[in-house]
Amino acid sequence: MQTTPSSFDTQVEAVRSGVDARAAAQTLAAEMTEAELLACLHGTVPFWPGRGRIMEHGYNFVPFEMSGVPRLGVPEISFIDGPRGAVVGPTTAFPVSMARGASWDPALEEEVGRAIGVEVRASGGNLFGGVCINLPRHPAWGRAQETYSDQPVLLGRMGAALVRGVKPNAMACVKHFALNSMENARFDVDVTCDETTMHEDFLPHFKEAIDAGAEAVMCAYNSVNGHWASESTELLTDILRTQWGFDGFVLSDFIWAIRDAAASLEAGMDLEAPFAQLRADRLPAEIREGRTSFDAVRRAVVHILTAQLRYYAERDRIEPSADLIAGPAHRALACKVAQHSMVLLRNEDVAGDPALPIDAGFDGRVAVLGKLADAVNLGDKGSSNVNPPSVVTVLDGIRSGLPQATVDAHDGSDLDRAAEVAAGADVTVVVVGYTAAEEGEWVNGRVYGRDDLMGLYPEPATDEDRRVYATMMQRLEVAKGKPEAGGDRRDLRLPSADVALIRAACAASPRTIVVVQSAGAVIIDDWADLPDAIVLMWYWPTTSTFRFSPEGTARTRSGPSAVPTDLAAAGDVGAQWIGSATRCSPLRNDWPRPSCR
Repeated sequence: MQTTPSSFDTQVEAVRSGVDARAAAQTLAAEMTEAELLACLHGTVPFWPGRGRIMEHGYNFVPFEMSGVPRLGVPEISFIDGPRGAVVGPTTAFPVSMARGASWDPALEEEVGRAIGVEVRASGGNLFGGVCINLPRHPAWGRAQETYSDQPVLLGRMGAALVRGVKPNAMACVKHFALNSMENARFDVDVTCDETTMHEDFLPHFKEAIDAGAEAVMCAYNSVNGHWASESTELLTDILRTQWGFDGFVLSDFIWAIRDAAASLEAGMDLEAPFAQLRADRLPAEIREGRTSFDAVRRAVVHILTAQLRYYAERDRIEPSADLIAGPAHRALACKVAQHSMVLLRNEDVAGDPALPIDAGFDGRVAVLGKLADAVNLGDKGSSNVNPPSVVTVLDGIRSGLPQATVDAHDGSDLDRAAEVAAGADVTVVVVGYTAAEEGEWVNGRVYGRDDLMGLYPEPATDEDRRVYATMMQRLEVAKGKPEAGGDRRDLRLPSADVALIRAACAASPRTIVVVQSAGAVIIDDWADLPDAIVLMWYWPTTSTFRFSPEGTARTRSGPSAVPTDLAAAGDVGAQWIGSATRCSPLRNDWPRPSCR
């Protein structure tokens, strides 16, 4: 039985035939009722049921759906976050973006984008929200791991490459626009920036990613030069549209970015994400009051439809199989990226030969020390958190990669015992660094109860709404007094226990290799001359064996040197490396915050 194509499908075919996507979007928007137009400007799921789902299942366990019009066949925007991979279900976890930036390889990043785009589409998504290209103003920024570098050129090249890779299977969203590089104060800080600095340092990489085909831009939470980013006409209209010619859509960062429904729409904010929240609750009345208009509504809807029509007209015609998600090819790519991302910071001679590599046929004794050696440590637990179906820890990988060696492990909690294990080994590997507890997206649930942010939620209207509200408030009460997870790093040095373990191992072992897990710069001047080799591992999943073999080369700061093939350490740091605490001013993130309920 032949079915009549929907209005949306008809316009997709028109775009494929050469009709301008914006013109097709205007035709489609003209068919919508006022209620349908308004529904395009926010998420599909009402706020309180959506909040309940997050509390019950976690973040992005299914795509966030927004802005569909079933009567006309307009599909919803199905948002899946990143950038470590597709943040939904069990998918491939790639090394964090700061690690990938250390590869200095846009072609490889485009491969990553292609794999992520396939997994997003196969998981039911059509918008990938993981092209994070904020420039870290300070190396202690908690979300430094989500971006590539503190250099605009590298940010632009890598971000554009990720966009190109994703495009055949999903719309790409760049974020967070703009000047977002502080985690604990992101809901409060007003970033002041002169025009020259903004356009030379903080914006050019966004333009490069947009020119590569990004269809969406996510605004930041922070304020810029006195205006919330969601209400900044300068950013969202003057720069994005007038100067750069962007004709996709702008969506808000989630839940707390839009402070004023009408003001955001007038400034150029098209879509409130991810729920039916402030706009669904207040925008109809604000239109009646004259604070905004249906002309502004239609303009925003046309922006959203333009991007969707272009995407559906141009995307790959073949639907990717779900079997590709976290399949062998993508896991192998993740390992390849890791090899190209790790950085060999030091490699001294031991008995006439470099400390690294270690031959895969080595049959001596290896000590593996540190609480992180056998930990799953993929990065922060916020919106970039990816859950691969399996992860091989460093310890397991070493055991698999050196099958003839005797491998002894100790978590380092007893320094004397750890030193004994190191003393009995031919080689000692010490795994140190940070976890999501020390750095990452600030995910403290108490933010939901801030008085100013509570004012952005609609009143609970149903028994289910009230149940979710009560549960949320109970959780806020339980959270009082507990330590906060993630956020901006408080210290650029390693934890004191890690430094003590390094010192003990180096004093006891004839050959010591320190592996550092981190999102970025670590001040190592107090111990860097002690180990024979130092490898910056970043955060990444050792999804296969963690082998040491004799072939391969890597770039170090002083030039090429022999390193393992499977632990290739072929990267070069893509951001400034702070040599001493005296060369870096403290990160101020203590802006006054409103009280919590």
